[in-house]
Amino acid sequence: MTARQNVRGSTRDYSYNIIRNKILRLELEPGTKISEKEMADELNVSRTPIREAFMKLAQEELLDIIPQSGTVVSKINLEHVEEGRFIREKIEKEIVTLVCSNFPEDNRFKLESNLAMQRLCSDKKNLHNHLFDEEFFQLDEEFHQILFSSCGKARTWEMLQMLNNHFNRLRLLRLSSDSNWEIIISQHHEIYRLILNQDVDRARKIMEEHLNLVVIEQNELRKTYPQYFI
Repeated sequence: MTARQNVRGSTRDYSYNIIRNKILRLELEPGTKISEKEMADELNVSRTPIREAFMKLAQEELLDIIPQSGTVVSKINLEHVEEGRFIREKIEKEIVTLVCSNFPEDNRFKLESNLAMQRLCSDKKNLHNHLFDEEFFQLDEEFHQILFSSCGKARTWEMLQMLNNHFNRLRLLRLSSDSNWEIIISQHHEIYRLILNQDVDRARKIMEEHLNLVVIEQNELRKTYPQYFI
């Protein structure tokens, strides 16, 4: 690979990651029209890597490229949300089954640290309103990622991320609303306790309930943000 190709690839990946994060964080709201020129100017790059990033994001169903009209941030598709949730539920119930039988000591420490940070983030949120929504989302993601890594399924976690774009946007929307984070934290603690006790059946049940939280609240979110959904 030449230096020029490497720079181009790096610029494309940089542009893709920035735009993708803006969409997932709802900085670019569902239904928002965006242009290659505006994004190129904002990121101070040429239009070519932006165009390539747009194409990749369209394949991931985060952008809708409409001929003769332009490019729009895709609205949240609740069918895709349910599909992503369904896949995660089926796989993560098996993940906790595996972790119950073998939970490496270093990963126990990582999970304990993660849970402590969740509590701290929630306390800060109560003081500073919505400044910590994204930080809590990342801690939530890390909690589950540690479980996957604990049983040698890190690649499975990465694969799931590609299928959960709509699900994750709904989760972030939930966290940024006036939802109570306490139930999420308490379920995480309970899952951890059940894993330590090797209580497989109960751990699977709580994980299922945990991944259904968004489903319970999605109708209310759709009423509050009707413009975000299709």
